Amino acid sequence: MSNIPKHLKYTKSHEWVETQKDGTVKVGITDHAQDLLGDVVYVELPRPGRLTKTGEACAVVESVKAASDIYSPIAGEVVEANGALSDQPELVNKDAYGSAWMLRLKPANPAELDSLLDARGYESFIASEAH
Repeated sequence: MSNIPKHLKYTKSHEWVETQKDGTVKVGITDHAQDLLGDVVYVELPRPGRLTKTGEACAVVESVKAASDIYSPIAGEVVEANGALSDQPELVNKDAYGSAWMLRLKPANPAELDSLLDARGYESFIASEAH
C-alpha cells in the first residue's frame, strides 16, 4: 500500500495538500501517483502570481511512461514554485511528500480545503480505483 500521511489532505486526482502556518498550502503529488508514473524526468511548474481555479491543470509531470497534468486542489494564487524540481525532477520519486512539493498557493477561499479527502478517504478511493 502507498504511503499516505495522515496530516495531509488529498484529491481524487492524486495531489496532496498541506496547510502552512502562514495560511498558504503546499501542493504535491502523492506517493501513489509517483509510483504509477514511474521515473520522473521533467516537471513544469506555474509561475508565482498565476491564479488557479479548483481542478484546473496548473503543472505537468513527465515520466519515462507518460506526461500527466497536475491539478490545482483549490482556487488560489501561486506564491511559490519549487525550483529544485527543474534540476532534480527525480525528487518526485524519492520524496513525494517532502522535498518534492510542487507549489505553494494562497487560497482564495480557505473553506474549500474542507472538501478535500482525509488520509482514510484517499486510501479508500485508491483501493476502489484498483478494482
